Amino acid sequence: MALHFEREEFAARIAAARAKLKEEDLAAVLIFAQESHYYLTGFDTGGWVFFQCAVLTADDTPITLLTRKPDLEQARRTSVIEDIRIWFDAEGANPAEDVKAILAERGLEGARVGIELTTHGLTPANYVKVERALSGWCELVDASLVVRSLRLVKSPAEIAYVRRAAELADASLTAMVETAGPGVFEGDIAAAGDVPILTGGGDLAASGPVLGSGDRALLIRAATGFRTLDDVDQLTLEFGACYRRYCTCLMRTVAIGKPNDDQREMFEVTKEAIAAMTEAAKPGRPMGEIDDAHRRVFDANGYGHARMAACGYSLGATYRPTWMDVPPMLYSGNPLEMAPGMVLFLHAILIDAEKNLAMSLGHTLLIHETGAEVLSALPQDYIVCD
Repeated sequence: MALHFEREEFAARIAAARAKLKEEDLAAVLIFAQESHYYLTGFDTGGWVFFQCAVLTADDTPITLLTRKPDLEQARRTSVIEDIRIWFDAEGANPAEDVKAILAERGLEGARVGIELTTHGLTPANYVKVERALSGWCELVDASLVVRSLRLVKSPAEIAYVRRAAELADASLTAMVETAGPGVFEGDIAAAGDVPILTGGGDLAASGPVLGSGDRALLIRAATGFRTLDDVDQLTLEFGACYRRYCTCLMRTVAIGKPNDDQREMFEVTKEAIAAMTEAAKPGRPMGEIDDAHRRVFDANGYGHARMAACGYSLGATYRPTWMDVPPMLYSGNPLEMAPGMVLFLHAILIDAEKNLAMSLGHTLLIHETGAEVLSALPQDYIVCD
């Protein structure tokens, strides 16, 4: 069996989720987020893109998973789930009725039942099926944060995976910078970055990489169509390295061929900004203070027009289409207090469209008892690849 945590850790997580259900006066929760499946049971699959639901009750009734036949052995061999039910593809098939039957087995007619809505694992069409099946039969309540809130603070075993992901990220960035230069094809740079991650036992990130030169260096999202770098150019690299699904991220904008004075100035301000952001990451303080520091430095140096409106987010074990484990996001006014064991990605990004210049720095932090640890061991320098 391919379990990446001890059974005792899964048992503790499930117990914490049951306690959360009782706090919120919920008899059960319908789990659709693949991240929740993985966190609570180890279940590791891409089958969540279809209708897939686990029923966790507030009492000690074992978790029941409803999935399709292709995921049966996946669930048996990667998770601690023992009660696995199968729904079959057929014209007019409605697995929401199977969910209702599972709830009925547990005597939950008329009960308050939570459902995870903030997830790519539940499409609007499938939610409509569930809502119609359960309307008037039980009270359906948004419970998107029941498991997600528990996942924010990582256990020692999770942190070990995060640290390994950080080592792989450093190796990946080093390989990409060593490969980049005038006349180099972007695809070769991306491929070079994948090698140390995969040969190091890691996973491809749940999205990205965001890798682009020239005009594409100003893009914040990945876009298709790799190009060949010019003799004098710029290259933005934002990527994640994953180990056992746990992701850490790095971000850099580097000069190609020769330095650019305007861009070097942008780098110095960006380095000051991310240092201030890192200093603001303290346990017991609101997350919004990180973005306050981000705004303060950029705005004071005349770059308010070029910065972003938020400066990072939580990281964890995620699935496509994104490595962003949100909420929470790092935006001014976010009242959520940081706590030891949280893993956050901080990015300081400047996009000067008028000058067609970009400059970005980003790194992953682990919140400690007194402050934050930068998980990358690489220096933050103005890099010129020539």
